[in-house]
Amino acid sequence: MTKTYLTGTKSGWCFAVLGLSCVAHAAQAQTPSPLAEWQYSSGIQLQRLFEPTIPTWQVELGLGSQFAPVADGMQRYQVQPGPVIDIRYKDEAFASTGEGIGANILTFSHFRMGAAISYDLGRPMRNDGQALNGLGNIHPAPEAKIFADYTLAKGFPLTVRVDIRRQIGATNGWVGDAGAYLPMPGSSQSFAWFAGPSVTFGDQRYMNGYFGVSRTQALATGYRPYKASAGIKSVGFGISAAWLITPHWIVNMSSAVNRLVGSAGESPITEVKNQAVVSLSAIYKF
Repeated sequence: MTKTYLTGTKSGWCFAVLGLSCVAHAAQAQTPSPLAEWQYSSGIQLQRLFEPTIPTWQVELGLGSQFAPVADGMQRYQVQPGPVIDIRYKDEAFASTGEGIGANILTFSHFRMGAAISYDLGRPMRNDGQALNGLGNIHPAPEAKIFADYTLAKGFPLTVRVDIRRQIGATNGWVGDAGAYLPMPGSSQSFAWFAGPSVTFGDQRYMNGYFGVSRTQALATGYRPYKASAGIKSVGFGISAAWLITPHWIVNMSSAVNRLVGSAGESPITEVKNQAVVSLSAIYKF
């Protein structure tokens, strides 16, 4: 059963934390996406902090859908349905459509560090023929990921998450995120929500793969040649919320807005700098 934990602060407001009700999202919510990396795993570190014993098995299965841009910087949006899978063994290993397949290497009440294989869905030209035709496909590819979460204190459970991912294929580049989230006031025994900022950065291979235009591509598309540089790709803010409908059924909603900055925002491929996404899932917790 999903558990709710309440703590208070000296200012009188309280937080409600649902241990695993906010961790799983539709498969299509993987990178690149306006969703922040912390939104794939919100609640995990807080469960470790507030629950004295982690169950041997935790399994969540369901269906979800998200409304998001067809690709970074594109004006057109699409609805993407997909499965929701989140399986965890003790405090050691996990398989998730959000976090990938991995293991926790170091775990303490306030800290978690681990490694995983996740994935990048790439960018097929057919997503938006007008804007992307002639740029070539960026094929889906696995990513090797290391990550770390740190929560300040029970009385103020601000959680900071940092991750870095190396693509094995696609652009063969490095991409990473830094973000933070906090349980928000107004939660109850059947509802909890989190909110926080994020920043995404990439090396030159990653940035140039998604936002650069080679001379060959320029001749095929009419875009001017453009070389994207390493640095910050986007900054954003996200919200994740969960409703415990019954002891087993959970409805999860996540949304985020971000803004492409630097060479990503200035790329001739980028039609709009501001992006948004909404993800909705129905989950059964065993």
